[in-house]
Amino acid sequence: METLKKHFFSDISVMAWRSMSHVSRSMDTIITVCITPIAMMLLFVYVLGGAIQTGTDNYVNYLLPGIMLISVASGISYTAYRLFMDIKSGIFERFHSMPIARSAALWGHVLTSMVSNAISVVVIVLAAFIMGFRSSAGVLSWLAVAGIIALFTLALTWIAAIAGLSAKSVDGVGAFSYPLIFLPFTSSAFVPTDSMPPMVRAFAENQPVTSIVDAIRALLEGQTVGNDIWIALAWCLGILVVAYIFAMKAYKRKED
Repeated sequence: METLKKHFFSDISVMAWRSMSHVSRSMDTIITVCITPIAMMLLFVYVLGGAIQTGTDNYVNYLLPGIMLISVASGISYTAYRLFMDIKSGIFERFHSMPIARSAALWGHVLTSMVSNAISVVVIVLAAFIMGFRSSAGVLSWLAVAGIIALFTLALTWIAAIAGLSAKSVDGVGAFSYPLIFLPFTSSAFVPTDSMPPMVRAFAENQPVTSIVDAIRALLEGQTVGNDIWIALAWCLGILVVAYIFAMKAYKRKED
């Protein structure tokens, strides 16, 4: 059993290293997951921020949680794409014929998504500091923020895995991410939900991004989080469990 576990984790590390090498050589991935969210943050802070009333003098503080989630939603679309291309090229069949754990290739993509998205979020936070972002959060609050974002990333990664395993074309594998990218725009990420029309407000206040954004924002500002953090965690865990079950079913179908 110990030997099996050792080989399983070593196989995953090899597959993850392979996938990470592809990410590092892909300039369009870097532009999409890092530069585009930073450009969006610049646009909202320096062009549109003066016309948006959020009740705070520092709009970048208000905006940052939503930008981080948009970055993650953009990043996981490449996970689906790389997984789809591996399946289409037939390399998964080659891996399955080798003496490695059968799920190592899939977990390699998942681990790559976690690492690459974590790097992009750190880059965005550093850019926000340059733009004037300031936080009174302590170490524990920052760790809580990191945990929420990691859980959110993992949940969306398994959704991406479903798309990568089930899509019939490149266009199909990319289409699933658009609703995830635009979901923060109908949340409290950019403006308070109080300013929205009743129907839009009802949707915004009862979708996962709003609770996640509100929890992260409160943690970064050193405020009392309240129930938002539990609602955010419940959303992330619920999505994660459901997505994982369907992704593994899709993966087993590909193996058969």
